[in-house]
Amino acid sequence: MILNVDNERQSISNVEVGADVRIFKFVNLYGCKIGDGSKIGSFVEIQKGVTIGKNCKVSSHTFICEGVTIDDGVFVGHNVSFINDMIPRAVNADGSLQTEMDWQLVMTRVGARSSIGTGATILGGVTIGKNALVGAGSVVTKDVPDNAVVVGNPAKIIRYVS
Repeated sequence: MILNVDNERQSISNVEVGADVRIFKFVNLYGCKIGDGSKIGSFVEIQKGVTIGKNCKVSSHTFICEGVTIDDGVFVGHNVSFINDMIPRAVNADGSLQTEMDWQLVMTRVGARSSIGTGATILGGVTIGKNALVGAGSVVTKDVPDNAVVVGNPAKIIRYVS
């Protein structure tokens, strides 16, 4: 089903939603796909081209930018930010205002059954493996292997889970 809602509580435009999806108030969702059974918390923004798998939970105040794919069964904590602009600038070297033509989209993937802790930042172009755990407040700057637990800034592996 394609969902479009525009009122004082939410802005939802051209969003493909699966069965039994629950979307809370005060969201900004556009051009994305949300799989069956997933829950999207309040004050979440999900940009165009993002895919959220089945049975995922995206907690409140989270920002998921263009270029992100989240596989099935993933938990995303509160206030998590996915970043896809590796060199953010307001203007180019010549002083002209940047446009979409001035940056290159990088893809980010979160593997099935992974968990991302509250306040984590995920930089563009990384892959977080299946069943991985990202600690609260961590900054993920490079790929995380399957079953790894990472914490810190930059995030480092501290152990593996089975």
